[in-house]
Amino acid sequence: MLENLLLWLTYRFTGVRAEGLDRRPRQRIYCANHSSHLDVPLLLAALPADLRRVTRPVAAADYWAKGGVRRFVTTRVLRALLIDRRPTSLNPLCEVFTALRRGESIIYFPEGKRGPGGGLQPLKAGIYFLAQAFPQVDIVPVRIEGTERILPKGARLPRPVDCTLRFGLPLRWEGEDEPEFLRRLRVAMEARA
Repeated sequence: MLENLLLWLTYRFTGVRAEGLDRRPRQRIYCANHSSHLDVPLLLAALPADLRRVTRPVAAADYWAKGGVRRFVTTRVLRALLIDRRPTSLNPLCEVFTALRRGESIIYFPEGKRGPGGGLQPLKAGIYFLAQAFPQVDIVPVRIEGTERILPKGARLPRPVDCTLRFGLPLRWEGEDEPEFLRRLRVAMEARA
């Protein structure tokens, strides 16, 4: 109920347009650029209900597990998988691996943190390990445009701005090494700009 209300408000507030979205039921890893806290609700709002039910965002525990309201919205409303980004973590993607083994789809931000918008930051290795471990799962590049203007880093109140989600053609790990795979994914994510 709360998820539907949050996604409806996000959808209405942003006037989101989803271009190139494949609506067929299939397990996916949606790899998106990240420039606002609204990126997850926006992506979920763009997905049809049947895809949304099996799709979970990945979020950083060090930020999203702080405070009761933030944690509640992240884990109960958006059903996010929290990962531990500390260097001492043995396997920060453990929950993500488990979700993918169960057949769920995920929303993943390979930059690792929010950027200022306008361009991609360097991609982290986590997506390479996921692609290598789940070579049968489609990796869908997604370019989110406009959210950095709605709720930029440091802002407390959002502004209504139209947003576009550009879904690219899926790709999979083809046996290449980490730098080559990350280069190919980056090109795919930027091609939708």
